[in-house]
Amino acid sequence: MKTRATRELIWRYAPLIIWMALISYASSNEFSALNTSRVVRPILLWLFPNITDESIWLAHFLVRKVSHIIEYAVLGWLAARAFEGSSRAYLRQRWFVAGLLLIVIHALLDEYHQIFVPSRTGSLYDSGIDIAGGLIGLIGFAYRRRRVTGRPWSSGHG
Repeated sequence: MKTRATRELIWRYAPLIIWMALISYASSNEFSALNTSRVVRPILLWLFPNITDESIWLAHFLVRKVSHIIEYAVLGWLAARAFEGSSRAYLRQRWFVAGLLLIVIHALLDEYHQIFVPSRTGSLYDSGIDIAGGLIGLIGFAYRRRRVTGRPWSSGHG
């Protein structure tokens, strides 16, 4: 019985923890604007040979911001998945709020961490984008949950 419970715990929380670690890795020098431009710029020049430097800059900027939204939407989904299925009634009943709290804390800590990375800058603006992405993931999970199971946002109220 204990082995099954351990497996379920790992199945529920390991993807969330691994994704949070990947987000933290993406906040390192490896994913600085300078390094990502070395990938984005050649692709844009290949697709659009006459593209201007200003357009490349704008596209690179947008790719980086959309990446924030996507990585935190996945975090929101994984947090909702973990907390909604928790063995702890408190988390199970308040999975949306718990997920949002995790997203906000992780987004703020992630940007704070970037202050100490020489090639990065911390930005509350980016934290806002991260939190918006996380909300997209939470709302997407809630929408899917309601369509598949008919259960409301919180299993504690219905």
